[in-house]
Amino acid sequence: MLGFIITIGVLLLVVITLMVYRLHRLVTVMRASDKQEVSPQSNKINALLMVLFLVLSLVATIWYSYTRFDQYNLPVASEHGMLTDRLFWITMAITGVVFIITQVLLFWFSYRYQFKKERKALFYPENNKLEFLWTIVPAIALTFLVLYGLIVWNKITAPAPENAEVIEVMGYQFAWKVRYPGEDGVLGKYDFRKIDVENTFGMDFTDKYAHDDFTPRQIHIPKGVPVEFKIRARDVLHSFYLPHFRVKQDAVPGMQTRFSFVANKTTEEMRQETGNPDFNYELACAEICGRGHFSMRYILVVDTPEEYEAWKKEQQPWLEKNPEYLAKVGLDSEGKPLAKLGAK
Repeated sequence: MLGFIITIGVLLLVVITLMVYRLHRLVTVMRASDKQEVSPQSNKINALLMVLFLVLSLVATIWYSYTRFDQYNLPVASEHGMLTDRLFWITMAITGVVFIITQVLLFWFSYRYQFKKERKALFYPENNKLEFLWTIVPAIALTFLVLYGLIVWNKITAPAPENAEVIEVMGYQFAWKVRYPGEDGVLGKYDFRKIDVENTFGMDFTDKYAHDDFTPRQIHIPKGVPVEFKIRARDVLHSFYLPHFRVKQDAVPGMQTRFSFVANKTTEEMRQETGNPDFNYELACAEICGRGHFSMRYILVVDTPEEYEAWKKEQQPWLEKNPEYLAKVGLDSEGKPLAKLGAK
């Protein structure tokens, strides 16, 4: 209680101080008989400082971008990543040039047309040619960027080929779970009502295709083979983010999203390229989903096709690891309901 009273007292003191300051300013303005003119020297200094700020900002931005380029421009490890990077840098070039030109003009005008007592402002109400120019040119540039972006978007979101490896990923607070189809090559059905402590995916074992599905501790995908991720969330909104592959797709509760791509660099090849023997691709959550958001990291390994097939053969179906689960939920080994005692 004492802490609450002290807090209220401090807030009242701050409010009173601000009110006294404002009253003092009002009284000062009312007492002033003539407006005070700013000295030409002061104006000139401020104008020069603005130009200096422009130069230093541009130099610092260029220096930082050059020295830290590799830290925010990660190597590309997917085929469509080249398309998205090209689109990004074209957009950056156009908007960057416009930004630099407009900022240089803004600060130069502040210096060139600083206030001087003998100078009169020019009344310039309209210029049809100028308005036409700055309307049509941005419209053409934006139309180009939108259409080019649409073409790239349609390419990277096109349906996955029939031979694509299908992998299901589920995000929840605060981790990822991954499910692969077994030897039958088909992911079994799931039902959110069947989610429990053991069956975190909610796999529906009345569907025979779910019986050989397996849930590894790492994601493995083959190099040069299309991979389709089917993405969903169990609780809140998450975001499936693979930065090296230029993949980002929301994981939405109640609906399934998807993304397909082709990896073109194995984990070992990327380790050699980066010179980092401990390098690993990572799946991260790019949506702030709660206190444990930072911990949603999952290792992804890109293998050669031969290594990938060998890895798949080593995996054990979920049901083989949990053989008692079917009986616990009232199903026999084929996924059919067990006959109840006393039933005719």
